[in-house]
Amino acid sequence: MALPVAEWQGRAARLWAALDPALRQRLAAASLHDAVRLGCDLLRTEEEEEAALVQLCHQAPTDKKPEAASWYRQQGNREFKRGQYQAALRLYSKAASHELPGSPEVSLCFANRSAALLHLGHFEVCLEDIARAESHGYPDRLMPKVLLRKAECLLCLGRLQDAQDILRVLESKTALDGGMTTHLTRLKKLSQLKVKLGEKERGPEPAREARGGIQGEPEVWEENNSISGASSSLSLSFDAERGCHLVASQDIVPGQSLVKEEAFVSVLCPGESLPLLDGDTAWDTGATNADLYCHRCLRQLLASVPCQGCSYAKYCSQDCADMAWQQYHSTECSLGALLLTLGVFCHVALRTVLLAGFAEVSRLVAWSCHGDKSLQNPEARCKPLSEVPDAGAGSRGVPGCGSNGRYQSSYQALFHLLPHTEQHSPEHKFLCTLSVVALCKQLQAAGLEAAVLNQELPQQWSRPKTCEKTSDELSPELKTVAEAMLRHVLQLQCNAQAITVMQELGPGDGAVVDKKPVRLATAFFPVLSLLNHSCCPNTSVTFSGTAATVRASQPISRGQEVLHCYGPHWCRMRVAERQQLLSQYFFECRCPACLEELESGLKSVVSIRNSFCCPKCQAQMKGEEDTLCCSNEACATSASRDHLSGRLQDLQQQIKKALDLLRVGKADQAIKMLLKCQMDARTFLSPEHLLVGEMEDHLAQVYATLGKWQEAARHLKKSIEIVEVHHGPSSVETGHELFKLAQILFNGFAVSEALSTIQRAEGILSVHFGPQSAQIQELQEMKACLSELPRNILQRT
Repeated sequence: MALPVAEWQGRAARLWAALDPALRQRLAAASLHDAVRLGCDLLRTEEEEEAALVQLCHQAPTDKKPEAASWYRQQGNREFKRGQYQAALRLYSKAASHELPGSPEVSLCFANRSAALLHLGHFEVCLEDIARAESHGYPDRLMPKVLLRKAECLLCLGRLQDAQDILRVLESKTALDGGMTTHLTRLKKLSQLKVKLGEKERGPEPAREARGGIQGEPEVWEENNSISGASSSLSLSFDAERGCHLVASQDIVPGQSLVKEEAFVSVLCPGESLPLLDGDTAWDTGATNADLYCHRCLRQLLASVPCQGCSYAKYCSQDCADMAWQQYHSTECSLGALLLTLGVFCHVALRTVLLAGFAEVSRLVAWSCHGDKSLQNPEARCKPLSEVPDAGAGSRGVPGCGSNGRYQSSYQALFHLLPHTEQHSPEHKFLCTLSVVALCKQLQAAGLEAAVLNQELPQQWSRPKTCEKTSDELSPELKTVAEAMLRHVLQLQCNAQAITVMQELGPGDGAVVDKKPVRLATAFFPVLSLLNHSCCPNTSVTFSGTAATVRASQPISRGQEVLHCYGPHWCRMRVAERQQLLSQYFFECRCPACLEELESGLKSVVSIRNSFCCPKCQAQMKGEEDTLCCSNEACATSASRDHLSGRLQDLQQQIKKALDLLRVGKADQAIKMLLKCQMDARTFLSPEHLLVGEMEDHLAQVYATLGKWQEAARHLKKSIEIVEVHHGPSSVETGHELFKLAQILFNGFAVSEALSTIQRAEGILSVHFGPQSAQIQELQEMKACLSELPRNILQRT
């Protein structure tokens, strides 16, 4: 979660309420500099709060527990024997993360995990785990079976000579039992056959040409001379109403890349647990984002490399682990439980100052404290670059610019993002102040101050001691760090960018893969933060690891502002809901969609489409009070809003039960329940209600599971009709539905219709995700496969 755990928020709220009114007033009006010092004074006298925070940290342990490693390995063995190799893989990874550095047992985790990887067909990664097992002292008595596994991987990869070398090593070992000898003989014969086949087919297979009109076409990209990571088709501008913002300096077409930016800092969000096993256990057997993605580059994990100091951090490679340790994790490692307790925003704030370095942090904090008016005066904060009189003035001309006058994706640009200190509620500012001061006091107590100040790097994989009681007074340097961190925590409410990923629902091994967007990490993108909000944006933002790409989702004329949706979209919610959600950004949205709804006073399209309908004549039910009336005057039926809302909740519960039946393999029962839900929905929901579309989508999923492709396609087409009504025919939502329809038609051998659907899905998804995205590549592969079918089959379909 972004903010601290609820218990710490509650303690901060109670402490705030108990403060003397004069002190509350001082804290509410305090600058960041004064707030940190007042926070230090409070925590020095409120030792009970610090003790309570230590206790809360015990609920999120990140230390290594060998007994947990042994238990996870046993659970992994159980799943392996059941043939649940994916579950076994993740459990072995959890076991490895709990083994102590240098422990010989960690080699067993890697060896066991390599067996699961072999069964899953990940041969290269299997070889990596075998190498890890060998380097960590895998027992000699067990080595033959690991070498056999290695030889099998090499054979599958076509590395026949390497496989033969391994087999010779095995032959030289005399401690093989009968069963192992039998396995060895079988592999030798397989090796000989493959060598003969390799001799006959020595000529390399000709490379396939790139297919399709999109795949393989290089994207034209010319970087802006004045804004790092931005296209030359953009310019930075300013006006009193919109502040700093990006505008098109030339006409822009849909799909054109506008910004390509690497996050200055990102922190993985722990995420929701994905249960792997049934029943309650002593340790968590679920898989969260923390288990599924690299904690540095956010790449999806297959066989994680654990941090040797804590059980929480996991990486995609040893290189990532080493780089993270060098840049920030050497400081964060022993504080993992505290960072999880204080929330992602505090974690991002700490990592930001660690990446920036104390010299740059202290320079900018000192500059902000000495009354530089450009930090408070919006007019001075940003001018059109063409009006900056002296590029050498750097941040005194345009905040974020370097000495060459170029707006950089840098700490200086990040520092100048508005913290809105005076607009946050006093209670929220107090919570943030207490949290960063408590974190900095723990840094000092744990002996990490020198590392934070870039004076020394902790010994590799060492864990400084965590004290139950911190020292009374923060050093002046750590007060500077706390001030910068408080600034960043407040900035994040308006400038945090959620890095999202499309995550598969279910096992992902079906013919049709359903996905949903999941928040993966929270990050600072200084250039991306220049984009203002609109509820009807003209861009789409996608992510690859820690990199963001902004693309035009519709034509943008020269001089038009480039706009990004911060979350509340006009297709998804009414204007009142949007304005309420946008209040956290401290502005009132005046985009065309909001103005039209506010000025007309009419119900939004979202309200009409997602409305209740009359149970008798199916006309729309209207009314702002507790009682709704049929819009058909001849009918005059009325119904309680609470009654209809209760029916909607019951319907949603029934749909959830149907999906639970599908997950346990009871597809026929799931169909019966969903069809019953459909009949019920027709009696009180608008035909265009999004839930009606979702039921069609679920029915398509169930029929696809049964291989009934025509029925699946029929229901998914109805879902697409409703999605198009809500989101538009060129929306990313429509693109995702068309992608699923293409999969169904492909599997159902409806060649002609599949090809036309693929073409339409390509056209939409390439605009939002680019021609090299995974979905576009899969569509290209389907199209290539269908295009290679014999002509007589194509004519029949």
